[in-house]
Amino acid sequence: MTAIRVLVPASTANLGPGFDCLGLALGLHNTVEMTALDAGFELAIEGEGANRLRTDRGNLVMRAADALWDRAGHKPGGLRVKCTNGVPLGSGLGSSAAAAVGGLAAANALIGSPLSKMELLKLAHAIEGHPDNAAAALFGGLTIVSAGDDDVMIDRLDVPPLTVVIALPDVRLSTHDARKALPRSVPLTHAVFNIGRALLVARALNTGDYDLLKRAMDDRLHQPYRRKLIPGFDAAEQAAREAGAAAVALSGAGPSLAAFAPDRHEEIAQAMKVAFESRGIACRTFVLPADREGVQIREGD
Repeated sequence: MTAIRVLVPASTANLGPGFDCLGLALGLHNTVEMTALDAGFELAIEGEGANRLRTDRGNLVMRAADALWDRAGHKPGGLRVKCTNGVPLGSGLGSSAAAAVGGLAAANALIGSPLSKMELLKLAHAIEGHPDNAAAALFGGLTIVSAGDDDVMIDRLDVPPLTVVIALPDVRLSTHDARKALPRSVPLTHAVFNIGRALLVARALNTGDYDLLKRAMDDRLHQPYRRKLIPGFDAAEQAAREAGAAAVALSGAGPSLAAFAPDRHEEIAQAMKVAFESRGIACRTFVLPADREGVQIREGD
């Protein structure tokens, strides 16, 4: 039997002004273990979402794997899959991207890795619809991505050791609902504002310049509309800043908030948690390093 074990990081995307373009991989992981069998199919899930996710071939991990095998023209006769999820579902931390990338990377490795990482990203884009989280999960570090109808361009920037504080309030917010909250058009001045700020955010994270990050982490395209969907957002953002955060941004489409600071990470996490809970909203927090490796693959028998 051929066995593959894949480790896929969570990610925080948008990073304020970098709407659908910037992603940063985080040290919180899903694991996909995939073993080729002569026949049959088994899928087991542990960890986050274990009681909510499908255990048939409609599971996103398997839909991604089947898409890769269709593309490659080769698939195993049977399969045993175990998913151990560390990334919370519907959190704004790239859980769907992690599932898709995990399925793609494991399926690719199981048949000898005929597809490159760039080809995996294009498949993830076709499955997910936007590749910012998937790019970060695949390549690690800070990724800049631009997707057209039939092409995806990416650049990866290394980052110094960074720690990101994540506050995840107990608020149900689907990506679909978060997208619906956005206007269909924006003023040209807002678009120009965001282009410049996104470039500066990328530079600040690449160099570890928290003073620049504090000034640049502003957005006019999505956060003014989405923050209204998250009770306690304003209070948690203010609490994070008062506790020492240089910058705070909505993580992906939310409801998580990501806070960036050179130190005092536990104090920032506690302040954000208290801010949400004082408004009657339960909150989980994570203090996470940036993941600079991206997807990791281990092979064995």
